[in-house]
Amino acid sequence: MGQFSYKAVDRGGEHILGTIEAVDRRSAVVALAEKGQFVTELAEDVQQTGVSVAERLDLDVGKLFNFGSRRISSKDTLTMTTQLGTALRAGLPLLNCLELIRQQQHKTGMKEMFGRLVKSVSSGQSLSEAMSEQGSTFSPLYLSMIRVGETGGILDQTTGQLAEILGRDEKIKTSMKNASAYPIFVLCLGFVSVIIIVTWILPNILGTMSETAILPWPTRILMGASMFARGLFTTIHGWIVVLLILAGLYYLRRWTKSAGKVSWDSFKLKVPILGSVLRTIAVGRFARTLGALTQGGVTILEALGVVRDTLGNEVLGAEIDSVAEKVKRGESLAGPLGESGYFPPLLVQIVAIGEQTGKLDELLLNAAETFDSEADSAISKFMAIFPAILILLLALVVGFIIAAALLPIFVTQFSAAGL
Repeated sequence: MGQFSYKAVDRGGEHILGTIEAVDRRSAVVALAEKGQFVTELAEDVQQTGVSVAERLDLDVGKLFNFGSRRISSKDTLTMTTQLGTALRAGLPLLNCLELIRQQQHKTGMKEMFGRLVKSVSSGQSLSEAMSEQGSTFSPLYLSMIRVGETGGILDQTTGQLAEILGRDEKIKTSMKNASAYPIFVLCLGFVSVIIIVTWILPNILGTMSETAILPWPTRILMGASMFARGLFTTIHGWIVVLLILAGLYYLRRWTKSAGKVSWDSFKLKVPILGSVLRTIAVGRFARTLGALTQGGVTILEALGVVRDTLGNEVLGAEIDSVAEKVKRGESLAGPLGESGYFPPLLVQIVAIGEQTGKLDELLLNAAETFDSEADSAISKFMAIFPAILILLLALVVGFIIAAALLPIFVTQFSAAGL
């Protein structure tokens, strides 16, 4: 146990000085928060010598490995949004909320970012302005929601809505990663095994056969692939080809994120099953994000400009741009959405009813749960089929290798038997 001196603010806004005994800094902050006291400064009493050697070693190891903690992930953003919303709903001033969250951070990148936010806000900037200066850490949706909360005085509500949106996206991302981890591992292991077999094992087996028999075409194809694969790793020209392949893959990836993004996103929407999953996820994001923004008082045109960047697909984003242009000319929102062909009739009907009743935000937020359930179901179906497809492809490759290796034996036996 150690003793910590602290400065805190209670629910009434009064400043408090005191000391508390706790196992570590986190335990001290939690214990004070349970008493309704929110820490602004916390320092361990250096006179206390009761810290164990293990605790000191753990602290040193934590500092040693802290060099890789500057990257701010989507999970970090979700966690800080939840913390900020909780602190604001507790009635703390914004600056105290930011300082409290900064002190609870263990990642260097998060601590530094919150230090910059505290400095900017204390100098008179709004929170949205301070966040916009943090590079690409905060998305346009995030900044718009924070700006809405500041303008309407409902920052605690908008941070709560943001936490729901980010939590939903994180859930989808995590579920897809977890579901695809095993099949991708099996595929990679099988791919490495096939390379080893084709490159080093088969040449020794098929080399003797090629001298005594006329090989069938599958075996000749396999031998050609074997010679090519072996040449890639045993000759200078082969390594040049490998480097060219890697460079091509690198530039292909860059192309799909820049000039070829529209073509790549269009291709993904046309892939069976996957295209349906992507559209269903986009519809859920559209309903939840547009509902949250309009509920905060953002105009339809401004909200559509933010929503288009949250769909994760440039083709769908272009459709939203087209819808926004038609709305700008005086048309309703439901009509252009229905004409696009990318959004389901249920969403179009909900938007039409919402426009007629003046409850567009409420209906969209309620419908978002339905669309999210459909997205979960679509993801589950895709993840049930995706591993089977990968394993089937691996089985076909292995089956071809086995058949091509055994065919010469059968041909030789049949020839010897006079068949």
